[in-house]
Amino acid sequence: PLNKWIVGETGRLREAVDAALDAYRYNDAAGALYAHVWGVFCDWYVELAKPLLMGEDGAAKDETRATLAWALDQCLILAHPVMPFVTEELWGQIATRDKPLIHTAWPTYGADAVDAEAEAATRWTIGLIEQIRSVRSEMNVPASAKLPLIVLQADAAAEARLSGDWPLIERLARVEVLERAEAAPK
Repeated sequence: PLNKWIVGETGRLREAVDAALDAYRYNDAAGALYAHVWGVFCDWYVELAKPLLMGEDGAAKDETRATLAWALDQCLILAHPVMPFVTEELWGQIATRDKPLIHTAWPTYGADAVDAEAEAATRWTIGLIEQIRSVRSEMNVPASAKLPLIVLQADAAAEARLSGDWPLIERLARVEVLERAEAAPK
């Protein structure tokens, strides 16, 4: 689901950049690129991909590596009109290429690449991690402290997502044990 999610997010980005460039709103194109690269790709995708890249499942590693490389390339392609010299330099240094970035075809995919199920699953996990981080911050819990995550009520879908994404939640929310309880502890 994670790899499908970033493909869909990149499709949305391509449409936003195209719309901004078509309207000569270069600042909007740059803003959409910045929000995607830092807020989606770096903040979430790379961090959520790390456990998959370090895991035991060879097929998941290969798929995640390929998707990560593709998503990074797409960021460079889409950012090229806004910052051509930087993207061209990165394009040549990241991998061996057949041609310079300036000669690379503009992508045609769009929001049709969005997988609704993968998006819902990934957004749920990201939302949970953000909520846990927010509570930790409000309660002044040190970042180094690993705490239990106590689940009071969860439907079957939430239980499935918790168990499926537990390594991600555990690592990014800094929790160590998943406990279930009937009532919140004092």
